[in-house]
Amino acid sequence: VAAMANPPDMMISTTENLDGFKIKQYKGIVRGVSVRQPTVGQGLSANLERMGGGKISAYVAMCEKGRQQAFNTCVARARAMGANAIVGVRYDSTAFNHGDNVVTEAVCYGTAVVVEKP
Repeated sequence: VAAMANPPDMMISTTENLDGFKIKQYKGIVRGVSVRQPTVGQGLSANLERMGGGKISAYVAMCEKGRQQAFNTCVARARAMGANAIVGVRYDSTAFNHGDNVVTEAVCYGTAVVVEKP
């Protein structure tokens, strides 16, 4: 998971700059979006866990997978723009109804930049 969170060819930061590096060029805003719906198995598992209260593991796993997919897409778009870093990374999420089903959306976004050592 750490390797996926920190790709070797791309620096990622929630801050607006990277200590020890100078932003040479701003490439633009990048984002990745993932929309997921629980599987039948996740729904059944969640219903069983709900009876006991507390954390619902099936939904946590679904949300984590959605965030990772959104992150991966964001990084891929930054690479395609020629960036070697993304600054100001943020996540946003929402849930909405699609018929009888709840669907979740995860968005990862930031600013794609080229950085260099001064």
